[in-house]
Amino acid sequence: MAPTSSSLCLLRLSALGDVTHVVPLVSTLQQADPGVSLHWIIDKAGHKLLDGLPGVTFHSYDKKTGLAGMRALRDSLPAGRFDALLQMQVAFRANVLSAFVPAKRRIGYDKARSKDLHGLFINERIPDRPGIHVLDAIGSFCEPLGLKQTEVSWDLAVPPAAVEWANAQWTDDGRPVLMISPCSSHVRRNWYADRYAAVANHATSRGWRVVLCGGRSELERGMADAIQAQLATPALDLVGKDTLKQLPALLARAALVMTPDSGPMHIANAMGTKVLGLHAASNPHRSGPYSDRRYCVDRYDDAARKFLGKPASELKWGAKVEFDDVMQLITVEDGIAAFERYVADYAPRGA
Repeated sequence: MAPTSSSLCLLRLSALGDVTHVVPLVSTLQQADPGVSLHWIIDKAGHKLLDGLPGVTFHSYDKKTGLAGMRALRDSLPAGRFDALLQMQVAFRANVLSAFVPAKRRIGYDKARSKDLHGLFINERIPDRPGIHVLDAIGSFCEPLGLKQTEVSWDLAVPPAAVEWANAQWTDDGRPVLMISPCSSHVRRNWYADRYAAVANHATSRGWRVVLCGGRSELERGMADAIQAQLATPALDLVGKDTLKQLPALLARAALVMTPDSGPMHIANAMGTKVLGLHAASNPHRSGPYSDRRYCVDRYDDAARKFLGKPASELKWGAKVEFDDVMQLITVEDGIAAFERYVADYAPRGA
């Protein structure tokens, strides 16, 4: 990459966890070439989360706008051709959208990760490295440019007002906080209200504060109400009360976040908060919290054997086991054991 002369376009629309994984790549590109011009085609939710990321011009695309929206997005891009397009999404809609981005080099996924005609829209591929985390696969997009992502760091552009809001939600009285973000956008990844409540009651008995967080959907509101109804001590209920800009600051106030494979899992990890991840439908080694998976529950192999009739080692990397009742494999005892692993590591704060 020639200093101060590179012009790159990143295309990654969703979801929140995945766009969070792109942020370290942005840092890698900017450190290698401080003058790089970075444009990022992203969805509306991702834009709300990351707006203000230094040195990045965002172009928001709403999938509901179809081809008309794609043409409008093309008109919003700078004149001329980008030196390279990093096409980091293989879904068919994203592949078609990439055709509206003029670029000399069109870098996409290796053949093993390609689908939905991805190969027709690119002219270069990242290295084929099976068995790596999603974040590392995204980080590989700098390699055709002659770079290597050797450090992983995040800057989610959290404004001071968001931190002030989060700090105002409860008074810090010395008790560690277990924050429960109970819902993923994939319903079959979600655990059960009675089991969340059982772990929360255990945490309360250990002197912890419990806080509920989540979005504004009926599913999330209903889950929070069901959890709250089974708690011995009411939790602080912040479900639906934060914005996407406030969410990272809120997650940063927790000692431990309990959640299924979800956007908040990866945002919490990016903010330096430990995660009690609940994995049966997905492989935590591929899509769990990147920095630290010591406090995750891993029933992925059990799920593969029960629902697919083979061990996880024989599945295609990245295969999901999203069946009804797959999360039944994660017991209350699993959740409490993961919580206690954190307590043991961080005593006396978690004692």
